[in-house]
Amino acid sequence: MAHAFYPFVENDGADDVEKPSLESMVVYPARIAVYDDAAAAPRVVIVEPQSVRSYLEEITQVVTKLSHEQGGSIPFMVIREIVENYVHAYFMSPTISILDDGNTIRFSDQGPGIASKERALEYGTTSATEEMKRYIRGVGSGLPYAQQYMVDKGGSLVIEDNIDQGTVVTISTRESAKEQIKAHNKPTAPTVMLGERAQAVLDFVKSNGYAGPTELKAKYGLSAPTWSRELSALVDAGILKKTGRKYTLV
Repeated sequence: MAHAFYPFVENDGADDVEKPSLESMVVYPARIAVYDDAAAAPRVVIVEPQSVRSYLEEITQVVTKLSHEQGGSIPFMVIREIVENYVHAYFMSPTISILDDGNTIRFSDQGPGIASKERALEYGTTSATEEMKRYIRGVGSGLPYAQQYMVDKGGSLVIEDNIDQGTVVTISTRESAKEQIKAHNKPTAPTVMLGERAQAVLDFVKSNGYAGPTELKAKYGLSAPTWSRELSALVDAGILKKTGRKYTLV
């Protein structure tokens, strides 16, 4: 019988099932660095190893609390989706940095990494094992949801490789000062200078907050490569910017 999934809530009968090996992998403390003074070293808050559910929940709660104390507004649900990805990293050296008055949060680990970063941002793609699905949804919704939320708020989600091994995921609601100055000084492009397809792209972005070749193809027809060229041209013109696989207004 189908049942709803509730993160961080014990399932009925869970005590009758042998605990998965993931429990024994929570051996590293999570280190949360709060950069509340640009002229000083960060203060570090430690979340000690514990059971998987308790570990993920405490990290999420502490990061949310610390980032909001700094003035950030990234919600608990978005932070939780990124924290849950430490399951995929087998909890290898989780480190979180809270920057930019709480408006930028960087999550890093030294796990196996993400081979296909673009696919990781597509709904429905997941590498979660049956073991992992005892603790997370495992349906390929976490990173895509988090990215969509950040883009809708004018921010970004970026996935990169860590220095030696592992992954770094950065979420931010604020443009850099350089980008803000550039946007402020950039003259508005006259609509009459845009072609029909370019104007269709802008109309779509203004209505939906973002666009990609797939969405434009579904809306207007033509091929995905055709819309990719239109999007790239608008980026070159300084009208759009690319965030992950989506395009938003500058």
